[in-house]
Amino acid sequence: MTSLISPLTALTFDLDDTLWDNHGVMVATENGHYDWLDDAIARLDIQRERMSERFPLGAYQERRQQVAQREPLRRGDFTWIRQQSLLEMLREYGLRPQDAEDYAAAAMEQFMIFRHQLTPYPEVEALLDELSQRYALAAITNGNVQITRLSLARHFPIAIAAGEMLAPKPDARPFLAALARLGSPPSQAMHIGDSWREDVLPARRLGMRVAWIDKHGERPGDIPDGVFRLDHIRELPALLARLS
Repeated sequence: MTSLISPLTALTFDLDDTLWDNHGVMVATENGHYDWLDDAIARLDIQRERMSERFPLGAYQERRQQVAQREPLRRGDFTWIRQQSLLEMLREYGLRPQDAEDYAAAAMEQFMIFRHQLTPYPEVEALLDELSQRYALAAITNGNVQITRLSLARHFPIAIAAGEMLAPKPDARPFLAALARLGSPPSQAMHIGDSWREDVLPARRLGMRVAWIDKHGERPGDIPDGVFRLDHIRELPALLARLS
């Protein structure tokens, strides 16, 4: 393992549940885009039974699991899985193939509108402003947030959408892609994220240091060297000051 005394020059950040609370965002997004689609299809007056009666939200969620199992290489591309699931259900409901494609795509446009109605933690903008003066920054996410649609984009000239590259974390490839673009060896980089499996373990295996946002209070008894447990992103500057 690479020595932990190398100076840090780069920071990589997970997004969902690291820089903002993602639970409420996803509840609103899940319900919002599916309600929109249900209303849009009802106006077509194809059947007396509404689409949400034929395919309740739970059925949509089950269909996504089925699609992911059927297409394992695309399991991390959540946008594609959602759109493919909607397309299949719309065809089964009775829409013509082209209409099904059009409405599935339109529903996903609504999904992305809701998906980006999020609020970073109050400390995040100032924190990233400060850190960008001293470190090269990158984002690595399994989610389908498009960072360019957020004000935070100015802090992240490098953003890796791991699912879209068909290598979702904990795969090492998104970390390696970010490090290559940052021009940083793992020993001089720290990853900040909330998932033990998807953030902490893969980054540490590469030799990166890790600031683990223990959002769910897991508090394992044995934390490896090079992993630093935090309760919230606001604690990151103090950790970096100690390490420097």
